[in-house]
Amino acid sequence: MTEANSVGDLEKLRANIELAVLGKSDVIKLVVAALLAGEHILLEDVPGVGKTLIAKALARSIDGRFTRLQFTPDLLPSDITGSSIYNSSSGEFTFNPGPIFANVVLADEINRAPPRTQSALLEAMGEGQVSADGETHGLPQPLLVIATQNPFEFEGTYLLPESQLDRFLLRITVGYPDRDQELKLLNSHRVGEPVDTLQPVISLERIGQLQRVVRSVEFHETLVNYLLDVVHATRESDAVQVGVSTRGAIAYYRAAQALATVENRDHVIPDDIKRLAIPVLAHRIVPRGMLPGADRSASEETVRQLLGNLTVPT
Repeated sequence: MTEANSVGDLEKLRANIELAVLGKSDVIKLVVAALLAGEHILLEDVPGVGKTLIAKALARSIDGRFTRLQFTPDLLPSDITGSSIYNSSSGEFTFNPGPIFANVVLADEINRAPPRTQSALLEAMGEGQVSADGETHGLPQPLLVIATQNPFEFEGTYLLPESQLDRFLLRITVGYPDRDQELKLLNSHRVGEPVDTLQPVISLERIGQLQRVVRSVEFHETLVNYLLDVVHATRESDAVQVGVSTRGAIAYYRAAQALATVENRDHVIPDDIKRLAIPVLAHRIVPRGMLPGADRSASEETVRQLLGNLTVPT
């Protein structure tokens, strides 16, 4: 690593989160990678598998502010970004920051809010700021938005279009724990919520330093070309109607650097590119003939097949 103790800091961070989130080390790695890349995550899974727990555990571990937004059809953009309130004593309007002003923001069931409200969140994510009454307000850094949606319940929802899905670095699932891990989880809840006892193990300032470390991770030209082979395969395949955008290619590149950092390496390896192909690319393509709201497993299988047709550099 290019900065001292990067390895120890990240190992402590992951280990601390795993005190509350059992049996999900791969998911935790990807969440930490998104944080280090300065990007955001879409968790697509059924209720009750630990999505909120992951967000809380991460926020506590980095000594950051955590907020949770329950998206509903009547949620307004100002409910996310904040609004100006008239102060009768001063005769002026004062900006009242909304819940997006935090370090870890859980946007629960994002697809239950109308597109205008979704866009307000995604704009804040992309720009790192919000505007109100002609003034711009910078958001706290680091900022990680973890949005969730239920992949099986679409009644009364507003689908996220591909242009908005493209704003998320990763789309991942948490999944059910295995029986042994679930037994440990039940035992750990005998005296309360383990996440409530977590103590910070790394500072927000240190996270900012590690985000800069990510940018310096070596990415050999051969592997850059391999990454572009994967991206261009999605654009050239007859099985794909809409391929990965240039923004998606940049996200893929940055995610590989971030994963290498999380795994204590100062260079990207081919396995990083292979491992990230589905979580980074599957939500950025539209397979030919796929209907809106259809099961995304078709996208994942398409990426898997395209990846299998390419030669991995050695």
